[in-house]
Amino acid sequence: RCQRWVENCRRADLEDKTPDQLNKHYRLCAKHFETSMICRSSPYRTVLRDNAVPTIFDLTSHLNNPHSRHRKRIKELSEDEIRTLKQQKIDEAFEREQATQELNDSNAQNAVAEEGGEEQEEEVTPLTLEERENKDYLKSLFEILILMGKQNIPLDGHNVDELPEGIFASDNFQALLEYRINAGDEVLRKRFEMTAVNLEYCSKTQQKQMLEICESCIREETLREVRDSHFFSIVTDEVVDIAGEEHLPVLVRFVDDSHNLREEFIGFLPYEADAEILAVKFHTTITEKWGLNMEYCRGQAYIVSSGFASKMKVVAMRLLEKYPQAVYTLCSSCALNAWLAKSVPIVNVSIALGTIEEVCCFFNQSPQLLVELDNTISVLFQNNEEKGNQLKQICRSQWTGRHDAFEVLVDMIQALVLCLDSVSNDSSVRWSNFIAGRAFVLSSALTDFDFIVTIVILKNLLSFTRAFGKNLQGQTSDVFFAAGSLTAVLHSLNEVMENIEVYHEFWFEEATDLATKLDVQIKLPGKFRRAQHLNLGSEITSEDYYKEILSVPAVEHLIQELKDIFSEQHLKALKCLSLVPSVMGQLKFNTCEEHHADMYKNDLPNPDTLSAELHCWRIKWKHRGKDIELPTTIYEALHLPDIKFFPNVYALLKVLCILPVMKVENEKYEAGRKRLKAYLKNTLTEQRSSNLALLNINFDIKHDLDLMVDTYIKLYP
Repeated sequence: RCQRWVENCRRADLEDKTPDQLNKHYRLCAKHFETSMICRSSPYRTVLRDNAVPTIFDLTSHLNNPHSRHRKRIKELSEDEIRTLKQQKIDEAFEREQATQELNDSNAQNAVAEEGGEEQEEEVTPLTLEERENKDYLKSLFEILILMGKQNIPLDGHNVDELPEGIFASDNFQALLEYRINAGDEVLRKRFEMTAVNLEYCSKTQQKQMLEICESCIREETLREVRDSHFFSIVTDEVVDIAGEEHLPVLVRFVDDSHNLREEFIGFLPYEADAEILAVKFHTTITEKWGLNMEYCRGQAYIVSSGFASKMKVVAMRLLEKYPQAVYTLCSSCALNAWLAKSVPIVNVSIALGTIEEVCCFFNQSPQLLVELDNTISVLFQNNEEKGNQLKQICRSQWTGRHDAFEVLVDMIQALVLCLDSVSNDSSVRWSNFIAGRAFVLSSALTDFDFIVTIVILKNLLSFTRAFGKNLQGQTSDVFFAAGSLTAVLHSLNEVMENIEVYHEFWFEEATDLATKLDVQIKLPGKFRRAQHLNLGSEITSEDYYKEILSVPAVEHLIQELKDIFSEQHLKALKCLSLVPSVMGQLKFNTCEEHHADMYKNDLPNPDTLSAELHCWRIKWKHRGKDIELPTTIYEALHLPDIKFFPNVYALLKVLCILPVMKVENEKYEAGRKRLKAYLKNTLTEQRSSNLALLNINFDIKHDLDLMVDTYIKLYP
């Protein structure tokens, strides 16, 4: 194709150039292409179709206009001529100022010329040699940075403290730059051939500036698709450590042009300890820095570690005050019970959750440790092999995120303790001192009575929400019917609250039985006993103590949290799922979406015809052919060939689809979260970078080097 371009342009001087050289160093004006060859789907730049070939040329007009005869030619200079030109620069400062002015004029004229007018095209000022060299140089630097981001190569190389005094070692960026020079990059070689060996080619400040532009341009590609889709939802993941600072990963959900629900990572937000400041910065970053219109936000969900839940709830409430349609929901990737446990604002619960995660990580770090645990389970469950095999399988998964995580833990705690004791007391050299020491610490944590009471109470309390939460992560019909069962769940929890004395008595008895089985002494926490010694007048039993500090506040919190997360608006939205034909069929096509769809009335293209359209939609599926199956998911409904004939239904399904509580049906469109997890797992904390992370996670997003270079020149002239 490059060869055809050269032939059509009648440029014999370019015939010996390779396609790579032509693509990298030469440009062709948009006016030489037929209109049908140009795709203007992007508001930011002109994009050619894959088979585009230039066909429009006026090869005689320049003969009548001597001023424009050599307008598009830029003379290739030899090295001697370049040296002569450099020596002729008398006033360098004046030259630089003049070049910057010319560049600004050129950019302004190019913006007008892109529209294709012959008259405007004549006014384009060609780039000076210095400007062109500078652009090529910057492009090389951006290429290196993008490569480092995509391949997850940290900018820094050797730690200065590790090197002997007087020894210079370049960082990774400079090492790649030098490698590229040695590989034959003439632009970089000319730039640095007279530079000292131990001098830094590109300062840390410049690297940071360029990385910010890379990050911004890559993010903008995703955000452009989000804006085209109009409606979106915001999801945050657990707070992470980026080079010593806490950050909040932010993902966005939207339906793309191909009707696919996607969840993409768009960046990190610095975490603030003050919830109100965090809410303000969160809103400012999304609206002002990233340019999303929150008026189109239809859902928000926050997956948080224990201890951060209350602050993120403040963020959610502040956004709801400004944008009532940004419904606060659960996230489909997090089990309801796991989310509820993390949200409980009780120290005992936070400590227990931290211990459980550490135990899970400890065994997953080594296959040998898992084998040791398997052997222990086999011995303990030799009379119930089916149960033993089930627990062995669970151990090899991330079981801490399951709906029944606390039930699994109570079943398995004896095996965990015996295995940890075996590792810590092993007199052979099978385990390192670090592993043996860690096993001892974790065994002590698991055999603490405080821990045992906490997990038993949580196990019993969360059993009331387990089936409800499981349905929320099930099929579309399961989610629809789960919305109707919330009242029964709340009724059960209220009944527990009214009879907490009786329930707690049973829970505490189960905890003491488990403690006895593990040979754990039943006692009050040491900190409470010490406080009690100072106050001789008060005597309290262990049972009453745990009722007041654990059972009562936990039940109260769960009731309130369920009411907050499943607000009236959220339930209305879930009841609109009766639009999905399979749900409609289970309801015998006797549905009334109009009432629940009122909250989305302003999002519909033709709200006045909604009632008639819904009637047609029901009739279509009620009287379908015998061989036609009912679509079971929103994803299937959105991909129906005739969905365009139901514009209001299509709009409603799109909005429902992006609610964070709805699962992403096609796993390949949920890659953002998986890549985020992989990046955090594979990158040392001190080597993490919020800029490089975005490049690594979104490695498959197209990037425009020219746009990055032009942006850099404008921001840092």
